[in-house]
Amino acid sequence: MTIMFILSPDTVANRTALDIRWLPRRFLGRTILWPRKGGWRLWLRVVFETEVLRYALALLPFVVAALVWQDYAIIIAKAPILMLIAIYLVEARLLRATSAQRAALVSEAQADSGLDMLRARARAILTKIAAGRGLQSGCLHLVIEQSDLLRVAPLSLVSVQSDEGPELLALDEQERALIEETLFAPPLTERALQRIGLARKIEIHDISFEPVQVSAHARMAALMAARSAGE
Repeated sequence: MTIMFILSPDTVANRTALDIRWLPRRFLGRTILWPRKGGWRLWLRVVFETEVLRYALALLPFVVAALVWQDYAIIIAKAPILMLIAIYLVEARLLRATSAQRAALVSEAQADSGLDMLRARARAILTKIAAGRGLQSGCLHLVIEQSDLLRVAPLSLVSVQSDEGPELLALDEQERALIEETLFAPPLTERALQRIGLARKIEIHDISFEPVQVSAHARMAALMAARSAGE
């Protein structure tokens, strides 16, 4: 199971967290975005990304042990080194890949091919968004952040950011559907891109596109599609 969270005022409950002052704006590890849509799986995955919760889960065996062996509860509670070791093992060994494992996730050829495919898809998406909105200036960025937790379902935060403002674009349903259907279609799935990012130590994918590059044909196609949708 993979989970994509497309960021837009209509999909995020705490909208003020979407305010940006620079590009590309990053969110993972900096703020928590609460979904308005996406179902319980997305909610659960976003919550699991919270470090404090994962630390609490790692320490749960100590709590259980203290309840079972109450005579040793004080001794168990005074074992901070063991607790730190438990957190390290869960975070660094169980949930994440080691440096050696990262390097072996994908081959150089697979990584290059995947990144080329990502750029092509991102530019196609941004072309349609720019054409549909009639944009003539500025620069759009398709920004993808992915969690580095390899042992659980990938979490991908996807947003379209503009340097005019700067601002995070409020994507409508058609634009979000375009991203959902196009960005992670096989063979470049969310998991595949996550493996490439981990192997190449890419923390954020930022693909830029200038609307001035949109062809007259693409603009005409967008106009005709809009007219057809309005009929």
